[in-house]
This record gives sequence, structure tokens and C-alpha cells, in this order.
Amino acid sequence: MPEPIDRPILTDHPIFLESLRLIRAELAARGIAPPADPLERDVLERCIHSCGDVTIAADLHCSAGACSAAAAALAARAPILTDTAMAAAAVAPMAARTFANPVHDVLAWAPAAAPAGSTRTAVGMERALQELGSGLVVLVGSAPTALERLLELVAAGAVPPPALVIGMPVGFVGVEASKRHLAASGLPQVRLEGSRGGAGLVAAACNALLRAAWLQAAR
Repeated sequence: MPEPIDRPILTDHPIFLESLRLIRAELAARGIAPPADPLERDVLERCIHSCGDVTIAADLHCSAGACSAAAAALAARAPILTDTAMAAAAVAPMAARTFANPVHDVLAWAPAAAPAGSTRTAVGMERALQELGSGLVVLVGSAPTALERLLELVAAGAVPPPALVIGMPVGFVGVEASKRHLAASGLPQVRLEGSRGGAGLVAAACNALLRAAWLQAAR
């Protein structure tokens, strides 16, 4: 475990706390039981807060033990890799306030133009995974092609498996198939089924884990 970092204590604004109360009340009114795992519950609540839609509770899935393992990896300053600059920008402040994890987006490795039959983000994902190595927390909120390339590389043994994949690409082309492939991969994961997703949601899930890990380390 790295040496402790002297950083501000994390506190939630009263407006956010009231939002959590309302989210929990709405879930209860709909008969939706929150996850038993506190980390999974944090992820769900912060994702709901980010998108304003409690119905995502039915579609949000965490593989067994994935959130706990990811929190431990983040506490050990695991690098965070995202598929967009927007997601990286949304995660960077929480990373800076907690364990100072390096935050990257795959576009730093992407070519100027998409190669035939692929996308810039898929190529960037491949290059980033090869350079950054093992133990990554990977966020995919926009590009199913990047998620598919990650899964292909891991399955082929070309890159080490990430510590966690947060798979929530948004849209209608290739999105649901990429999530099915993630579900079948056996990788530690948090995924949102269906067409919903986006940079804000993957960032909310990652920030929930960063915050929870930081609070746990402070006890």
C-alpha cells in the first residue's frame, strides 16, 4: 500500500445528501431492493444521481467481488484509462482529491484518422493497453469498438486483463452486442445493459469507487 497522501477530507454537500434520500425513497417506492454490497450500492446511487433515472437499477450489473477488487486497485493508485477525454475530465478531479491515480484517455494513442475497418478509439485502446500494462481500471462510455478491441486482446492473451472494466457504451450500433460480449468475458466488470450509457455514467461509477476506497483508507 502506498504511503498516505495528505489531501482534504471528502464531504458530501447537503443537496447531494438530499438527492440520495430521494433516490432511496424512489427505489423503495418501486420495490427495487438496493444491492447488498455497499460498494455496489454506492455505484448504483451515484450513477442514478448522474443520469436522473432510477430505472437503470434493473440494468446495472456488477460481477461478484469486482467493486471490492477495483477499490483496492484504485487505492494502490491503479491507472485509469477512459475512451473519451470527457470521461477522463470527469474522473480526474476525484482522482486528484484521493489517491492521485494517473488518468488517461485512449485518444492520446489514437491515429489522426481511422484505419479501414476500425475506429480511432479501437486503435487507441490497443496501443494504450500495450503501453500501460496490467492493473488498469478501464472506462468505456462511448465507443463499443474500443470495448470489443479490449475484449479481443485480453482473450488472445495479447494484453493482461484489467483490474476492472466499466462497460457502458451508449448508442445503437454495436452497443448491446459489446455489452453481451463483456458479460460473457469473465472479466471483473460493471456494465449497464441496453443502449444507455455515456461518459457521465462511467465517470460516476469510477468516482464512487474512488471515494469509497478513500473513505475506507481513512478509517
